[in-house]
Amino acid sequence: MKRIIIIVVVLAGILYLSDFLSVRFRIPARDTFGTVTLHTYYVVKLKNGRTEYDYAGDHDVSCSNSAFPQFGVKPCWYTSRHTEEQINIDSGTPNNPHLF
Repeated sequence: MKRIIIIVVVLAGILYLSDFLSVRFRIPARDTFGTVTLHTYYVVKLKNGRTEYDYAGDHDVSCSNSAFPQFGVKPCWYTSRHTEEQINIDSGTPNNPHLF
């Protein structure tokens, strides 16, 4: 069982390292980074129990053309599938007597 775990960890490390080197040295010749437009929404939970959705606009985010997250950004294949960003804002619970 230990051998299987060691083999899986080593293969995952090799795969991540080869992906990193591919992005770092542009192998094959391609753009290292791309951009994806995200749609941002504020999800505001009101004190009366309702939820309000406010559109906050669009903005472009940087992504890497790789299989794994590289250089602190998410891969483009993942980012292009998750184009909506929600920012949750909670205004408190109405039944809480201790507000401060």
